[in-house]
Amino acid sequence: MAEKELRPIIIKRIKKVADAHHSGAWKIAYADFVTAMMAFFLLLWLLGSVDAGKLEGIAEYFKTPLKVALAGGSSSGESAVVLKGAFLRNGQPAQKEAEKIARAAQERAEVTQMRALKEKLERLIDSSPQLSPFKKQLLIDMTSEGLRVQIVDEKNRPMFALSSAELQPYTREILRQIAPVLNELPNRITLSGHTDAHLYSTGDKNYSNWELSSDRANAARRTLVAGGLEEDRLMRVLGWSSAVLLDPEDALNPINRRISIILMNKRAEEAARNEGRRQSTAMPAD
Repeated sequence: MAEKELRPIIIKRIKKVADAHHSGAWKIAYADFVTAMMAFFLLLWLLGSVDAGKLEGIAEYFKTPLKVALAGGSSSGESAVVLKGAFLRNGQPAQKEAEKIARAAQERAEVTQMRALKEKLERLIDSSPQLSPFKKQLLIDMTSEGLRVQIVDEKNRPMFALSSAELQPYTREILRQIAPVLNELPNRITLSGHTDAHLYSTGDKNYSNWELSSDRANAARRTLVAGGLEEDRLMRVLGWSSAVLLDPEDALNPINRRISIILMNKRAEEAARNEGRRQSTAMPAD
């Protein structure tokens, strides 16, 4: 009886383990594997559907992607590169697109430089004792051709002696102070003289507002050069008479009498340089 009382009590605990086959983790791994295989076979199919020339273009792109994207790859074969979402063949369209992008970037930089120069000129006018009294006669703006500085007449303060190309002393001082600032950018310059619509009346039939506006433009040119402007920067010196009015509503307004200085952008400079090189268009035969 005593032996039965001393027998140890054994407790069996059964630990239940969840069956791994009922877990969803393997499904994610399998899905990734199937996706990768599908992409792999799709790539093999695509590579098998293109010719050797296109394969060379693709290989060239992955060797030097930036160079190919900008230059269009080699000129041989049927190389194709992707630029801005479009296939460009044989490098030619890609080259043109790259040049277009580079030109646009250059033009944006040029506009930024000209705006900075415009602000500098405005600060100079405000701070200079010689220029600030003539602030209303100094007009500075941006045009399609570039940065334009205009010196205009006021009713009781003309830039030139009456019916003459002789500069008034204060006009000469304005031009001399502006000249060094214009040297800060390498752009070429157009200088033009303008009159109002009053007929030139000195009795000389061979001299008109056309000659007067040209002579005034050249007088301004000489003063700018004397003030330090590099002479080879000047590309055109023009006399417009009253053909281009600042105030079209009043052809006799004194502000139409003016000197206009345009710091040309590259596009305007190229257009001016090519004026004499353009071939005339052949007229169709009757």
